[in-house]
Amino acid sequence: MATDSAMFASSRRRQSPSLEAFLSPVDLSDVTLLQTLSSTSSEILSCFSDVRFSFQRRNTRSLIRKVQVFAVLLQHLAPESSLDPTAVLCFKELYLLLHHSKFLLRYCAHSSKLWLLLQSPSLSSFFHDLSKDYSTLLDVFLPVDSLCLNDDVREQVQLLHMQHYVDDNNDETLRNRLYSFLDEFENGSVPNSEELRFFFFEKLAIKDPTSYREEIEFLEEQIKSHGCDLDPTRSVINGFIDITRYVMFLLFKIEDGNEIKKQRKRLISEEIKNTFTTTLPKDFICSISLNLMNDPVIISTGQTYDRSSIARWIHQEGRSTCPKTGQKLVDLSFVPNLALRHLTTLWCQVTGLSHDSPKESLPKVFQTRASTEANKATLSILVQNLAHGSELAAGEIRVLTRTVTETRTLIVEAGAIPYLRSLLKSENAVAQENAVASIFNLSIDEANRSLIMEEHSCLEPIMSVLVSALTMRAKEIAAATLYTLSSVHDYKKTIANADGCIEALALVLRNGTVRGKKDAVYALHSLWLHPDNCSLMVKRGGVSALVGALGEEAVAEKVAWVLGVMATESLGAESIGREETVVTGLMELMRCGRPRGKEKAIATLLQLCTAGGAVVTEKVVKTPALAVLTRKLLLTGTDRAKRKAVSLSKVCKGCDQKTQR
Repeated sequence: MATDSAMFASSRRRQSPSLEAFLSPVDLSDVTLLQTLSSTSSEILSCFSDVRFSFQRRNTRSLIRKVQVFAVLLQHLAPESSLDPTAVLCFKELYLLLHHSKFLLRYCAHSSKLWLLLQSPSLSSFFHDLSKDYSTLLDVFLPVDSLCLNDDVREQVQLLHMQHYVDDNNDETLRNRLYSFLDEFENGSVPNSEELRFFFFEKLAIKDPTSYREEIEFLEEQIKSHGCDLDPTRSVINGFIDITRYVMFLLFKIEDGNEIKKQRKRLISEEIKNTFTTTLPKDFICSISLNLMNDPVIISTGQTYDRSSIARWIHQEGRSTCPKTGQKLVDLSFVPNLALRHLTTLWCQVTGLSHDSPKESLPKVFQTRASTEANKATLSILVQNLAHGSELAAGEIRVLTRTVTETRTLIVEAGAIPYLRSLLKSENAVAQENAVASIFNLSIDEANRSLIMEEHSCLEPIMSVLVSALTMRAKEIAAATLYTLSSVHDYKKTIANADGCIEALALVLRNGTVRGKKDAVYALHSLWLHPDNCSLMVKRGGVSALVGALGEEAVAEKVAWVLGVMATESLGAESIGREETVVTGLMELMRCGRPRGKEKAIATLLQLCTAGGAVVTEKVVKTPALAVLTRKLLLTGTDRAKRKAVSLSKVCKGCDQKTQR
């Protein structure tokens, strides 16, 4: 579907990916050509004859009828028929038209209803152009004597030729009605709920929450896939997404959207496990690098490659042809193949392989008034549900808080924080996690931090989650929340003095996931920056936890940098220096880390010597292998690492001279 979407968008730009390069059977014999055409037309009929299309019904029926007539024509041609050049040319053109027809029918069968409605003018234009192409082909076909058509077949072809293209006005009427709802929201009023129900439920036949979520996800995918080249614009599509979400909550009880997604993901995973063996499927392999595609993208010919490989092929090696087909690229831009990326990610999860798929999020979209008003209406429903004790509403609030600042502002204005606060002590693990995640997302905006800390007094329940949450993930999110709140200098001391705060952050750093460990490091670092918190950090185990985390590869670099910052104070340098494993941990990072990690490790060792006093300096310089690693950095390190290595060598030399005296 992602490929279809990309091809449709490209065609709309009048830069249609040329199918001829890899579809036209130029070198086939007459017999093989006829067999190929017959099988292609049969495939189209078997796939789409029984499909009930939501939109473009008249056009799809007419197109399928054209294919049926050509299928009959092909069946009545003798396999040994000798075709003259005109007939061969016609059949090659028919081959292309059949593939265009297959693409268009598949697009209409698998796209979301709202998307098809929004694309109605473009789709109608495609059907009209295709109808004209078939008519032109028939103008040439009918006089060809070498085809030896019998009277019945010739009559069917002639009747087909007499058909005229007729627009389906019903689709355009529905499209105009959809836009009228957008206009109402844009003018600051909420459309009549019964009219919305009749349109979405009866006219569009979107009749269950799962279908609404699928509509929303499909539209979001178009925004992510096509960037700025969208008609209608991203802002307009985003408005329809927000309206659809509002209608979903208006018509149905709130369901656990996260659980629905998990169930769907579980089913897909089982299907992948049953479909594929542990052998890497060939469709997941980039034909340039011959490796698993981490970030598959579609180029203008419709072929898919890994982004890094095709970017190197085009931009670094200066090529302008498709690696597979040899066709000249008319458009050098890429479109993410989201469907394939999703499959490769799931396959890697099923087989236990690592996969560096890039994170996808909705690009920045200008918020229209229609979006704002639709979101207000949605939030009114959700907050009412929160007020009546709905724990599932917190999950929906969590999803909305991930979006733009304007939406988070609306959530605060709708009065959601007090109800989220009460859910922080819920005995339902999912509700508790959703509540703390929502508050974390709200705290990203600086204006909300004082509301969370002061007006609604959320620190105590957030601390309760950090210390005794029902899941480790909730504790990790609480740690991240404290980090964002502590960015306000006046709150650093308040947070650090909360009962069990530093000890709980230390536990997350020791026992959490990689993401949780990083959040704990950020939080501890932020708290240290208040001078009144330094002794507390030492006394309550924050420093010990950070030093211990040097052994965690995923956070070692960040920890080394934080320890270097802490070591600028004598209290920090001395307390860090007293930790038994600190020097060996930093040395290990110098030995096995990445260049930036090695740089941070030697910079921290130097800072410990500078501010930690004679005892700490002696402990550092007497460590075996320090001299060897320092000399190695002098030769291979970054520029900053080399400067730090020179300075540390001088410290070591100074200590040796003192010892000799």
